[in-house]
Amino acid sequence: MRIRRIRVVAALAAAALALTGCTVPATAAAEPTRTLTVFAAASLGGTFTALAAAFEAAHPGVRVSLVFDGSSGLASQIVEGAPADVFAAANLVTMQSVVDAGLADKPETFASNVLEIATAPGNPAGISSFADLADPGLVLVVCAPEVPCGAATAAIETATGVALRPASEENSVTDVLGKVTSGEADAGLVYASDVLSAGDAVTGIPFREAEGAVGEYPIAALREGPQPALAAAFVEFILGTEAQAQLAAAGFRPAP
Repeated sequence: MRIRRIRVVAALAAAALALTGCTVPATAAAEPTRTLTVFAAASLGGTFTALAAAFEAAHPGVRVSLVFDGSSGLASQIVEGAPADVFAAANLVTMQSVVDAGLADKPETFASNVLEIATAPGNPAGISSFADLADPGLVLVVCAPEVPCGAATAAIETATGVALRPASEENSVTDVLGKVTSGEADAGLVYASDVLSAGDAVTGIPFREAEGAVGEYPIAALREGPQPALAAAFVEFILGTEAQAQLAAAGFRPAP
């Protein structure tokens, strides 16, 4: 009887080991095996985060690693050799610097955007126009000129003859928005999509002069990226119906 019990215990232990051995590979197989690195303009943050999740769901075994920052900073990193598979910029000029360096395939424009004035909720400063931003008593924050939103701001200044005197020039549109939502600035120039994403934290004021500096968003697969096939698939996905609908819902305009 004792020998029989020992045999039964040994058999159960062997079965447990066999089951454990079967589950380990299954778990490992479910983990991501390929990483797609996407560099994207800061203003794409919320939308691209949601779109990356949708892309992962459609491509089992793929993880999308997103890096958000000002477009010019990202372009510089790519030119200097930062490993990335896809670049989505907030204007054509910044993308062209990567193309000219021989590092990107032909870009495709997938969305557009316009500047909007963001103020504290309720617009306590009573801003109603672009010219109001030149009030010396107003604490204004804008993007630096080398950043797409800053280049658009400068273009509007030139076209209107209105000279702004910002308290600071930030490296990304999200930094500008952060100054406004934190109360450090009375107003900031950001994109319409950023105002929408901020919800009740700001009040948005459209202005007609913004139509003279519409920003176009190009996307391209990078030639030296480690995942060329996935990069091409991601670009195609962003140009597709599902992604375009989410971009529109987030306040972006269609590509011109």
